[in-house]
Amino acid sequence: MSAAAVVVVGAGVTGLLTAVECALAGHRVTVLDRGPIPNPRSSSHDQHRVVRTFSPDDAEATRRMATARRRWRELQTLFGTRMFRPVGVVSTWPRERLPALAASAAGAGVRVRTVEPRALPHLEFPPDSAGVLDTAAGVLLAERALEAAARWLGAHPAVTLRPYRTVTEVDTDSGKVLVSGGERLGADLVLVAAGPWTRDLVGRQPVVLHRQTVVYLHPPADAARWWERAPAAGGLGPDGRGWAVPPGDGTLLKISSDAVCRAVETTADGDAEDQAPWAERLAAAAPLTGLHRYTVAAVKSCHYAADAETGGALLTRAGPAVWARAACGGSGFASAPLVAGHIVEVLSDFREGAA
Repeated sequence: MSAAAVVVVGAGVTGLLTAVECALAGHRVTVLDRGPIPNPRSSSHDQHRVVRTFSPDDAEATRRMATARRRWRELQTLFGTRMFRPVGVVSTWPRERLPALAASAAGAGVRVRTVEPRALPHLEFPPDSAGVLDTAAGVLLAERALEAAARWLGAHPAVTLRPYRTVTEVDTDSGKVLVSGGERLGADLVLVAAGPWTRDLVGRQPVVLHRQTVVYLHPPADAARWWERAPAAGGLGPDGRGWAVPPGDGTLLKISSDAVCRAVETTADGDAEDQAPWAERLAAAAPLTGLHRYTVAAVKSCHYAADAETGGALLTRAGPAVWARAACGGSGFASAPLVAGHIVEVLSDFREGAA
């Protein structure tokens, strides 16, 4: 069976991991990005991201994310870089739902346990709620993972990394990729994983572009050691819409809330937007107790594109040989190994057809 030629547009997590899996499967891969590789302006670039495994009432989604988590651990070994912090993930729920959630987790083969608010005193729980700790979940050191994947790809003989190459058009019928300057590349399969710009290259996708404000914090000295062992958490604050990603391994504490997530038409004005009003709204959502005691290290906005129907990540076939992956924040980062695996399966069918 012959090797396939693969072009990946976008050097975020989906593009890089897809390139890794394709190279491991014996294919030739070219990775293009408008900036450096990895690109610090990609939608997946951040200090850390959460990997949840338990999806209440959705055993299939739970199994898929358990597979993704296992692959992330395998990639640690492949890259020789520690990228996963197994600190667990807590989600808060009304107490009356706890028995049903425990039964759902048991049915999906996931270990969870109930956590009372007093056990996590620095997290602001909604009224009359408790936490469900997904013990197998954790935090990915995202920036470290992207850098490790890029290093591995740069050393692989079947991979060509081409930074600072702006793709201006992808012909979804022919699979041809047009690069600024007039260069035209052909491939057996093209994956467009260019973050919020994906929809501009492959036609309008059924996605909604979002902007979200995130705040990075230094904990007060008397809470620093507690935070080193803390889980990631969601469903925080009085409205249950906030979340927190704990510091560790050189990363900062990160907080945000669905209350500061808004739909936008373009990323163009993101850098110029005044983040102060959104940071104030986030503070009012109070994902942490004693928030006034924390020191703000940075405030920034990020963009992601989500499926208009489900609000999650979206992988679509845009043409006979063209696939498109719209970026989806943390869940898109965590599930990137699943996309990479699917693309390799598609290429396996190609090789069998060419044999």
